[in-house]
Amino acid sequence: MPSLPQLPLPMPERMQALLQQSLPEFHCIEWVGRTTSTNADLLHRARAEAGTLARPWLLGAHLQESGRGRSGRSWQNRSGANLMFSCAFDIFLPPASLPTLSPFGGLIAAETLRSLLTASNRPLLTMKWPNDLQWRFAKLAGLLVEVTRAGTARQSADHHVAILGIGINLDDARALSTSLNRRIADWSEIGRADSAAARVRPEQIVMRIARAWYENFSVLTSQGFEGLPERYAAVDGLLGQKIDILENDRIVRSGNAVGVNQAGQLLLRSPDGEHAISVGEVSARTA
Repeated sequence: MPSLPQLPLPMPERMQALLQQSLPEFHCIEWVGRTTSTNADLLHRARAEAGTLARPWLLGAHLQESGRGRSGRSWQNRSGANLMFSCAFDIFLPPASLPTLSPFGGLIAAETLRSLLTASNRPLLTMKWPNDLQWRFAKLAGLLVEVTRAGTARQSADHHVAILGIGINLDDARALSTSLNRRIADWSEIGRADSAAARVRPEQIVMRIARAWYENFSVLTSQGFEGLPERYAAVDGLLGQKIDILENDRIVRSGNAVGVNQAGQLLLRSPDGEHAISVGEVSARTA
């Protein structure tokens, strides 16, 4: 049965107004036609602030001229075909816990996007450690989490500003699959397969993910990453698969993925035992 047509991305001014109405907990919301990088813009703002400027912040753009992915990779995008935004939050965590923010932020985004689907299709949307969201094992979205010290937060060693950026493919999956020589998915494809997803407007996706990040990050100081392995297991797209661990495009370890630990590290089981793979050091691919 054909799905409803995918709704277009609102113009920047309209997008900003809709989000400001829906996210009163955010102190600054901007959506622009184009920028260099929403993550870079918020990082610069956090580091340069001279006075107290309340967070959280949200910045989105129809086009990022120098959008960045993990390990400095560029993010290919076309105006209107991708949903790209970043959020900035104050967090109070010891420095050793900061790498866990990346899989934690991805987990929250995956849970949120799943909630927009009919129940039977939710298992088809998964997370590929450390920072990709997948639909039927094709890349749908990527996350980039960066942390800095705020200009007004230097009095506390545990006070940081976390910038979470996400890029979600709304369209163009076929062209991207060809140019990147890898399987790419987009929300219009999901909408053709799922009647609930077909009715979701782009601003609703932004609102739901931003609010979920806000709610989960607000309790980090008191609860930490409690229950992370169990929550992650529900969206884990690598669980039970034979995978290779790559560093600088070289295979450094192979084994079976068996989930993540409390620190968000990927657990890999091989004949010589179980190994915890650190976020930020390597990437995983199915063997």
